[in-house]
Amino acid sequence: MHATVCDYIADCTQNAIEAGATDITLTLHTDPDMIAVTIEDNGKGMSPETLRKALDPFYSEPGKHDHRRIGMGLPLIQQAADALDGELKVESVPGKGTKVFFRFNAKHLDTPPMGDIPGTVIGLMTLPGNYDLTFVRDAYSVRRSELVEALGNLEEASNLVLAKEFLTSQETSEEL
Repeated sequence: MHATVCDYIADCTQNAIEAGATDITLTLHTDPDMIAVTIEDNGKGMSPETLRKALDPFYSEPGKHDHRRIGMGLPLIQQAADALDGELKVESVPGKGTKVFFRFNAKHLDTPPMGDIPGTVIGLMTLPGNYDLTFVRDAYSVRRSELVEALGNLEEASNLVLAKEFLTSQETSEEL
């Protein structure tokens, strides 16, 4: 299993970016009983056959990772969902995109910690590519394009600090 829920989030969202998505929505809902994550993208999508293979830990899409022969993202999420009284659902249409939904029981003894949500989201928004990433949380949302517009870029250290401070302030609001 991954060390944190944010590791699962980062893995799936990075896959959406690598799949050529130009519009990605990452939704995170938490409450005392549940952690639920949805990542929707308009990337290249997967055929039903590729989707079946994507759940096999010994499969990796040819050409996706030149030096890697196995893909562990979805299989690790499936393993965690099975162990944590949760679920994993993946829908994908070639040429249209993919939707990954997973849910974990927040009260389960083995549920990993959440991790650094602001750091993970900002890290994902700094990955190269021509895409917009919208992060939707219980009480707020933020778009990559909005942060770039407000800050000028997400490449300078001072801008990254400001962006992370903003997300951190949203995470610590009383509404969450």
